[in-house]
Amino acid sequence: MKGSNKTRSPGHTRKRPALGVEMLRSQSGQSLLELALLTPMLLALVLGTIEMGRFAYISILVGNAARAGAAYGAQSLVQSVDTNGIQTAADNDFQNNGQDVSNLTVNSSTSCGCDNGGTLTSAVCSSSGNSNAGGCNAGHWVVMVSVTTSGSFSSLFGFPGIPKTLTLSNTVKLRVVQ
Repeated sequence: MKGSNKTRSPGHTRKRPALGVEMLRSQSGQSLLELALLTPMLLALVLGTIEMGRFAYISILVGNAARAGAAYGAQSLVQSVDTNGIQTAADNDFQNNGQDVSNLTVNSSTSCGCDNGGTLTSAVCSSSGNSNAGGCNAGHWVVMVSVTTSGSFSSLFGFPGIPKTLTLSNTVKLRVVQ
């Protein structure tokens, strides 16, 4: 039967491929479709994470600027009422971290009181920042400097329901060294 042309009988069927190969052929584009459907969600998640990181970073810088201003003011009674020096200390801290100083607002104030065993009773400060008016017989006189900084955070992208610009604020209150 060499060279003869063998034909299959009409009842004979062709051998089927293995079940795994057939399944792979029917699902060949499924992974690509899943990736196409998930990409926008993954991209939104990544961008949201970046924006939250930027928000946290600016918030930390605003808080650090308030601490720097309060630390300057807490060094002495004279410096506690030096609003220009407090402003400069806060601005320098904010600017040294690569931020624009025009985005930072600094307000400072001093308060006085009588410390009696950890309880502070408020009183009016004199022009020097220290006063014994009203008497502080039971405790000792303290002066506090309070610095409030406000900065703005501008989002790179607009997200539904979230404003594009947010104002961040932080207040630090320290006892003045006398």
